[in-house]
Amino acid sequence: MTTSSARRSASAHPVPTRAPARPSGAAVGLLRAMRPRQWTKNVLVLAAPFAAGALLNGGTAPRLAIAFVAFSLAASGIYLVNDARDVEADRAHPTKRDRPIAAGVVPVHLALAVAGVLLSGAVALAALARWELAALLGAYVTIQLAYCLWLKHQPVFDICCVSSGFLLRAIAGGVATGIALSPWFLLVAGFGSLFMVTGKRYAERMLAERTHTGFRRSLEAYSASYLRFVWALSATVLVTTYSMWAFEIREAENSPVWPLLSIAPFVMAVLRYAMEVDRGRAGEPDEVVLGDRVLQTLAVVWLGTLGVVVYG
Repeated sequence: MTTSSARRSASAHPVPTRAPARPSGAAVGLLRAMRPRQWTKNVLVLAAPFAAGALLNGGTAPRLAIAFVAFSLAASGIYLVNDARDVEADRAHPTKRDRPIAAGVVPVHLALAVAGVLLSGAVALAALARWELAALLGAYVTIQLAYCLWLKHQPVFDICCVSSGFLLRAIAGGVATGIALSPWFLLVAGFGSLFMVTGKRYAERMLAERTHTGFRRSLEAYSASYLRFVWALSATVLVTTYSMWAFEIREAENSPVWPLLSIAPFVMAVLRYAMEVDRGRAGEPDEVVLGDRVLQTLAVVWLGTLGVVVYG
């Protein structure tokens, strides 16, 4: 084929190119990459004020609203940084390849720029409630950035970093409102976080084995038996510490029945969630909870028994 005929053939059959994302598509993709559905995790800031009976006190609601919004902005910023760093690995993942940054809908530089705005804005907003809350949120951002940049590939440290995010949310409610936190409450929050995070890792490993896609670097160091060990250990400590916290509430509130009754739905909820973990279905804890009517019913019963004690 001559050069001229080759050129005619190329012009007749041009090589398809990927059209650049339109601004509206990038904006929608950016919102998706911020994962607003994950903001439900920030309801944990209500835990300490609820347990202390201060949820309805005057002045509490505005500070809790600030804490909720600040952690939501910070979490979204961390998600953007994480996805920008993991863009190549996500493109090889069976489900994460559809994330906006991995799919090319949101440019990496745009994601990082927006992340910087969200993270700085979150700390500034937290300072409106209390400077202690801003310091706590700063610690959360520092730990999560260290996770994204390095610690996510360090065994044990990666699990502890993610777990600390849930724990700091629970602490934030007390810090924002000036409520003293029970040591048993802190232990419940800490080991509950470890229980959920380890279950998430176990589900990710099961998914990788089923789809034959290989393990991400954060999973390479863990065997299924090790994850099950940590998961079982954290569940055991979680149930034990919650029982001790219930006894503490019974003595503080002079209510001999309801705090102890709350142990039953709590333990049943842990066992129900553990069943989902064992099946490898706990990749996203919020989706498990929102999609399981039994878990939701147990949560309502559990909150009801505590509510009778604290607000009855």
